[in-house]
Amino acid sequence: MLTFHLVGTVALIGIGATAVMDTWLALLSRLGVPTTGFTMVGRWVGNMPRGRFTYVAIAKAPPVRFEVGLGWLTHYAIGVVFAALLVALQGAAWVEQPTFMPAVACGVATVAAPWFVMQPAMGSGFLASKTPSPLKNSLRNLANHAVFGAGLYLAAVALAELTA
Repeated sequence: MLTFHLVGTVALIGIGATAVMDTWLALLSRLGVPTTGFTMVGRWVGNMPRGRFTYVAIAKAPPVRFEVGLGWLTHYAIGVVFAALLVALQGAAWVEQPTFMPAVACGVATVAAPWFVMQPAMGSGFLASKTPSPLKNSLRNLANHAVFGAGLYLAAVALAELTA
């Protein structure tokens, strides 16, 4: 049964998992590993109301007002949607007794969004095929989304402990 408590819990799990992923990305960045920011996501989403959904190169698209904030907001909103997908597939009981494998599997599955929707729409091609290092970029995407999956589990465990 869908309750306000469950919706709030799922939102917190998604936010927590996204924060885990962002911490991972910040660590990688400090170690000199290239990571992507979310400004271009904001530009992509911000241009959608104008009827623009695909680009040859999103970096050359006209900037939109507040694109940095819009990119971050979109990033976290997507994290909440993916958390909701996990709970919809596993059932509400998963929130009270989270298990690792479904969370990581869900996280790994979410890499389909950048590989097959976002990157092609923003000009990087399917599986980052139009970037200088497609395999390396795709593997980084996969690792980042596996970390997001681990974050789903960790956030759910933390919330389950807090509400127990």
